[in-house]
Amino acid sequence: MDDAAGGSVGADSTGSGAGPGTGPDEPGGGQGDLARTAAGAFGWSFLNTAMSRFGTLLVGVLLARILGPGEFGTFAVAMVALLAVLSFNELGVSLAVVRWERDPRSVLGSVNAISTAGSVLLFAAMYVTAEPVARALGSEDAAGIIRLMSVSVVFSGMVAGPAALLQRQFRQRRRFAIDQCVTWSGTALSLVLALGGFGAWSLAWGRVVATLIGVVLFIHATRPYRWHVDRTLVGPLLRFGLPLAGASIVVFAVGYVEQVAVGATLGATSLGYFVLAFNLASWPLNMFSQPLRSVAPAVFSRMQGDPPRLAAAFTLLLRVLAVVTLPVCLVGAAAADDVVRFVYGDQWGAASEVFAVLVLATSVRIFLELSYDLLVVRRATGQLLAVQLLWLAALAPAVWFAARREGLVGVAVAELAVVLVVVLPCYLGMLRRAGIPLAPLGASVVLPMLVAVAAAAVTVLVAAELSSSFVTTMAAGTVCLAAIACVLALRPDLLRQARALRSAPAADDADAVEVVDA
Repeated sequence: MDDAAGGSVGADSTGSGAGPGTGPDEPGGGQGDLARTAAGAFGWSFLNTAMSRFGTLLVGVLLARILGPGEFGTFAVAMVALLAVLSFNELGVSLAVVRWERDPRSVLGSVNAISTAGSVLLFAAMYVTAEPVARALGSEDAAGIIRLMSVSVVFSGMVAGPAALLQRQFRQRRRFAIDQCVTWSGTALSLVLALGGFGAWSLAWGRVVATLIGVVLFIHATRPYRWHVDRTLVGPLLRFGLPLAGASIVVFAVGYVEQVAVGATLGATSLGYFVLAFNLASWPLNMFSQPLRSVAPAVFSRMQGDPPRLAAAFTLLLRVLAVVTLPVCLVGAAAADDVVRFVYGDQWGAASEVFAVLVLATSVRIFLELSYDLLVVRRATGQLLAVQLLWLAALAPAVWFAARREGLVGVAVAELAVVLVVVLPCYLGMLRRAGIPLAPLGASVVLPMLVAVAAAAVTVLVAAELSSSFVTTMAAGTVCLAAIACVLALRPDLLRQARALRSAPAADDADAVEVVDA
């Protein structure tokens, strides 16, 4: 379940009078224990994400080959509608469990009640508006699929609290087990149904059943589960969550306005090409950035009392991400046509140019997401919302104009241009105002960038001499690994610094941000 599963333990609400610090199920209070727990959580989170994304990629490849661009595009229309609702279905309150200063169990019952009620209302709205939404996105055939998938909105809202609790408690090993069950059960069902001739419906049924399985597993992992509305908490929770929900809507619009433009302007088949290219281009982001984001906010919040240490940790994390992601993105762009044809088949060749541009945008988005997490901890949420609105205001007309004038590739180029010209300078300015020196950030990515550019150039030369998509893809992968190894050889201190960050003592929990005022 993509960001949809969450959970809550409906234990007694006795934490309202507790002081700051770890709750009964939190990691040990020792400073070194926190760092080791967070590092272990990141390891499990990375493994979880790697296996989940592998499953998603695998089923995406197989289903793309079975269904073809038309059926895949029909499902993509329904998926865009679903993700729009999931971006704010729990009204933003689940994050309060992660950031709650005292025992998180004191707020879980209220979070469960609010998120479930909100998701039921959104399910009803999604069900009723399925036909006009499908028509607006370029595929009237997707209306029934949208209605089916709307059921997962309720399931996701029910467990928004439990997933947040597992994150708060750094219980990534349990989250790993749950997510793998969800991913592979949905994958298996979708494949069986697709082979049986169910077309786009196979993906929808796979997602709904997998989400239901996730509900059972999340509730079991964080039992007892209950709905309990504490009237003294409803106001603070909504004041905390609704701005985040509003921001999530804007974030969703930024991430998917180009897909809406493609579907509405060019039709469902073109949307299928674009979504496939987008999903493949997002693989580096999902593999390397998302695991880090599962633990980074909690770690950053405990470092905020020591700004120099926070800045140093952020710079180091950016350097580690750059060493891996820049070669992957640039080499992927250089071998785009062969990668797409090898992975998905020749019928998807029209997506290769789109993928080449979008994967370059991904390399920037990885930096933006890491920066976003730090800026939230530094309480720059107002600035973040303003930048997201500016991003949307610049992106929406750009991609609609590009879709009408330049087609699929024009939409991808418009997205990359807005990210580089409008968004990136804004984020750099916010980081500087938050006390993060920019010079070390720039220095941290210079070497990985130079090596990645050289690797991309080598890939272009190698691809020109090869005629097989398989051989070219394998060669590109080898060049990418060699580039990463080259950076590590030139910077042998990088791994040592990463290990030092893992074992460094954490700031006292009393420094954590109180984001909800009870």
